[in-house]
Amino acid sequence: MKHESKLTSQEQEQLAEIKSQQTSVREFASVEEVLRQDANQTAVPPAIAERLAKSIQSLPRPPQTWWQRWLKP
Repeated sequence: MKHESKLTSQEQEQLAEIKSQQTSVREFASVEEVLRQDANQTAVPPAIAERLAKSIQSLPRPPQTWWQRWLKP
């Protein structure tokens, strides 16, 4: 037999709203984990991403290590 819900449509909407408002609690072991989680959930505005990319391009390249120079064809 099928189990029918005895909730009215208004009660179902209220229940759905309550469930959507509930947030799960998460504990972090370090500050770095908090920052990583925040970075994953926060979108970077396009203007800032573009400025950051230009800024990174202007940085000097790190010097090559001796083995990179030696193995370079």
